[in-house]
Amino acid sequence: MNGVRRAIRIWFVLYALLVANASAAPASGSNSTLRHTNRLIHEKSPYLLLHAHNPVDWYPWGEEAFAKARRENKPVFLSVGYYTCHWCHVMERESYSNPEIAALMNRWFVAVKVDREERPDVDETYMAFVVATTGSGGWPMNVLLTPDLKPFFGGTYFPPEGLKQLLPRVADLWKTRRPDIERSAATVTAQLQQMVSGDTTAGGASLAPQTLDHVFQQISRTYDAVNGGFGAAPKFPRPVVLEFLFRYWARTGNKDALDKALKTLRAMAAGGVHDQIGGGFHRYSTDQRWRVPHFEKMLYDQAQLASVYTQAFQITHDRFYADVARGILDFTLREMRDPSGGFYSALDADSPLGPGSAKSGEGTFYTWTAAEIERVLGPEAAPIFEYRYGVSQEGNVSAQQDIEGWLKGRNVLLQEHTIEETAQRFGKQPEAIRALLADAGKRLLAARARRPRPPADTKVITAWNGMMISALARASQALNEPRYLSAARQAEDLIRSRLYEPSTGKLRRRYRGGHIAISGYLDDYVWTIKGAADLYEASFDATLLPWVFELQRKQDQLFWNAAEGGYFTTTGADKSLLWRSRQAFDGAEPSGNSRAVLNLLWIWQLTDGKEWKERADRTLAAFGSSLQKNGEAMPLMAAALEAGLAKHKQVVIAGDPAGSDTAALLSLVWERFLPNAILFLADGGDRQRQVAHYLPVVANMKRKDGKATAYICENYVCNLPTTDPGLAARLLDSSR
Repeated sequence: MNGVRRAIRIWFVLYALLVANASAAPASGSNSTLRHTNRLIHEKSPYLLLHAHNPVDWYPWGEEAFAKARRENKPVFLSVGYYTCHWCHVMERESYSNPEIAALMNRWFVAVKVDREERPDVDETYMAFVVATTGSGGWPMNVLLTPDLKPFFGGTYFPPEGLKQLLPRVADLWKTRRPDIERSAATVTAQLQQMVSGDTTAGGASLAPQTLDHVFQQISRTYDAVNGGFGAAPKFPRPVVLEFLFRYWARTGNKDALDKALKTLRAMAAGGVHDQIGGGFHRYSTDQRWRVPHFEKMLYDQAQLASVYTQAFQITHDRFYADVARGILDFTLREMRDPSGGFYSALDADSPLGPGSAKSGEGTFYTWTAAEIERVLGPEAAPIFEYRYGVSQEGNVSAQQDIEGWLKGRNVLLQEHTIEETAQRFGKQPEAIRALLADAGKRLLAARARRPRPPADTKVITAWNGMMISALARASQALNEPRYLSAARQAEDLIRSRLYEPSTGKLRRRYRGGHIAISGYLDDYVWTIKGAADLYEASFDATLLPWVFELQRKQDQLFWNAAEGGYFTTTGADKSLLWRSRQAFDGAEPSGNSRAVLNLLWIWQLTDGKEWKERADRTLAAFGSSLQKNGEAMPLMAAALEAGLAKHKQVVIAGDPAGSDTAALLSLVWERFLPNAILFLADGGDRQRQVAHYLPVVANMKRKDGKATAYICENYVCNLPTTDPGLAARLLDSSR
């Protein structure tokens, strides 16, 4: 750690020499009308294609760029972002379209552009440097590298004037103080490599149930008792925290854990971070109260939030949570679905200000002036809708939350008053108010659909589609929505037919417009396995089971760290990367290692194969020290630990798949929150034989007296089979 501090001191000397206003407010810039074409024109990422006509001579990440840097002894200007990133668009417009800045970059640097969603490994590597040297990170991320790709300076957004000062200063320092820069870069890189390795080498830490109590206490200290959620603004939903709290409640009966999770879900659903008329959630709230969001919509957020709202419904049987989950999934099916059956990555935060407008503004698609609402709804419905959703004539977004001014006079829809308060205010019955608001929401949604839409990032990412398959499959049965199951199957078919290579057994990361690219990462494997497992429990398509095993074995082959346990995030095939990391901290996307543990435990339940449990335990042990010290940052690993310590239920329903008595017993399982149960169907035919191939005891499970029969086991010790739904329900609820 002292080495890191010494390296950072060197970095700060360079920083002072380079630029003093790197974090200045955005400057207005003029776009060049000249059209250029660079190498990014051959890419498929919408983010990279956004820059394909910049005058900057961009290269994609790869040996062609690196060889040029070595040959010409030039630093690499690495810029990382993603398509729906607002400030990425700003910097593209202000700086990378500027011929003067482009000339500086082309003269003194080799410019490399990366889509972080396609290459999370590149993003993770250099974000570690930016966070270590500046104390924070974000996108766009811009990092200066030596020709051997070691970082020596970095930051996030740079205004045009800042870049104009920075680039020649770096060029001069590279010419006059190159040895100092290279020493600093080498020192920082070595220390970061040591930190990355040290953070995840726990050497078999002992993990006990008390660790879960400690994690809960850590999470509780960050809980916002007034507004729900965790931490301060900007406030992120963090569904993995809620998943842990649900498991912790189910294990301990701790009502405080359940209350924290449910209050958070209600607060988010009431806020502007939730699209009140279109469904789905925006990325995060810029304030403590969930009122004003950053407006992009990410597929991974929709999948995770749909899952936790479905779980909340299973726990409470409160229709409110089911309705929010349906709203998320219906939005996703309506607005984020690729014709192939997969799902797009995201919708942009920005949209054109009007038909044919060259200017875009953040949030303009989703927000309203009072006059716009009144024109659509008329004098009777508009005042009621405006009262309920916090609409004012002046707008409800403060200047501090609207630094670019796009939302002046506009309103983010949020539930300012309850249905009951609204009914009392206008002298109507609550049911009449609900009906009026439902009709008003449909009319406003139709009017909004006529506006210029936010652009979609039409990449289909394997991992995120696995998340959505899981969410759809679970919700299809818990909410009794067969169309969700159909959508999950179609997305699964896309992965198996387009993003999987039978000849190698490997997954690919990205599909777009008929083209696949990029070797799959750990996340792609674990979430494809999760989606297939949940789809099996929703459909009982036994052909999914060998697919799960095939992917798990390939994952183990490509990513397993045999020396220390746990999984690397990459295969190691790209030798240009500075290190291979093993991560267990949950960011916007959950940790691949945590999901891997839960998958291994599911496979263990399917097979009673001890090798799967041992691998799960080794992974938990590898991250045990980090979990004990910093569990609040890795709640999904805590959830995985809970699963590893739990008594597991194996539930087999023997019956005719089309029979109403079979459906009744299956519904008992689907309507309950049973995080540590696995469900099989014994149909007396091929599907039962395929399951019995992995778990032989299933072969002898048959209907009793011609009726659908439930076999409910705990750690493979089975109760007497029963055809009585009431008794089956009690057995499912025992020791839950």
